[in-house]
Amino acid sequence: MSDTGAAVLGFLVMLLLIGVRMPVGLSMLVVGSAGFVHLAGWPAFLNYMKSTPYFLFANYTFSVIPLFVLMGALAERSGLSTRLFSAAASGIGHRRGGMGMAVIGACTAFGAICGSSVATAATFARAALPELKRYNYAPGFATGTIAVGGTLGILIPPSVILVVYAITTEQNIAKLFQAALIPGLLAALFYCIVIAIVVRLDPKAGPAHAAVPWPERLRLVLGIWPAILVAVVVVGGIYGGIFTPTEGASVGAIAMLVIGVAQRTLGWSEIKQAILQTADTSAMIFIILLGSEVFNAFLARSQLPMHAAEFISAIGLSPLVVVAMLLAFYILLGAVMDELAMILLTLPVFFPIVAALDFGLTGEETAIWFGILVLIVVGIGLTAPPIGLNVFVVSAIARDVPILKTYAGVLPFVAADLLRLVLVTIFPGLALVLVRWLN
Repeated sequence: MSDTGAAVLGFLVMLLLIGVRMPVGLSMLVVGSAGFVHLAGWPAFLNYMKSTPYFLFANYTFSVIPLFVLMGALAERSGLSTRLFSAAASGIGHRRGGMGMAVIGACTAFGAICGSSVATAATFARAALPELKRYNYAPGFATGTIAVGGTLGILIPPSVILVVYAITTEQNIAKLFQAALIPGLLAALFYCIVIAIVVRLDPKAGPAHAAVPWPERLRLVLGIWPAILVAVVVVGGIYGGIFTPTEGASVGAIAMLVIGVAQRTLGWSEIKQAILQTADTSAMIFIILLGSEVFNAFLARSQLPMHAAEFISAIGLSPLVVVAMLLAFYILLGAVMDELAMILLTLPVFFPIVAALDFGLTGEETAIWFGILVLIVVGIGLTAPPIGLNVFVVSAIARDVPILKTYAGVLPFVAADLLRLVLVTIFPGLALVLVRWLN
């Protein structure tokens, strides 16, 4: 069997192992190790494993992951999501669909602190769903809104997915955060437009409630300003080059801890739970990263990425057609696979293909633009049938709402996501304008 054939077989075996519920990181590690040994022998593999895990995890850049996870965990445990939703609902909840828009607005603000889609969806399912039910929102529309709102956890920087993409493709994390802001805000805008259209077509889907008095609105807004200030300082500091993403994550984590303790929303129990949650999530991410590193080494020795790039270049397809094909595959894969695993599994093959194409951009701009496109399709995969991890998370909390109703509720939002994907694909400047302006 040729080296390329071995790589293709390894890829299929790994998908099979994932399909039978073997943990993704372990699947990549097992197949990558077996493939490496097949191509290079045991001595080379043992020599590789002797140093690679240490140098991989001793990388200073990787410390940004647990720090951002900790910042989000502290925000979640402090009840910030509930306060954000209450403040947003007090301002626009008296309009038709206003409570749904408040969910989107609160998820946008929370995403600037959390960086995790699943955590955002689960948090707002607990914080907002009871209120949406109390005001007689259509069950599927309510759960669908929360599921898509959760995707803003990764679309609005800082994003753990973007950090992993940056490390894997050796790109600048801060520039990727800059590139993600406008597409992320577009997502929030498009979601609000979808809500407005839905309630116009069916007023009973999102009825208005009584207006909140202005003194109460002011009190609710004042309750969230410290957390909003943290988000602005962290993201603004990274954008402005005042500190690195790792330093920004450190500032954010410490600031969320101090604010939570000062407001008496974080006690020893909540802090302990946040630390344990951070350890658990970070360990899962790092195991997947190790498996990905070994599997990537196997692919590199097989030269599959290089042969794939050469084949795509030789058939003469338009660069945008090639990207469209890759994104379509991402959407299909994202419907049945975890977003982190999906990215780490495909980037070793897909990224060299994209890097070899001419889009009229510099190499760095192409890498950043493609990273934002991947981020968008990951968001689509988190809500699109037949899996949609966010849909499952929300449905696990909203047990009285049939999952098919939630899928029906997310479909208009998925259509808006596809429109946004087309716009960012055709107009790369939507993702690159801040990068060019700030650097």
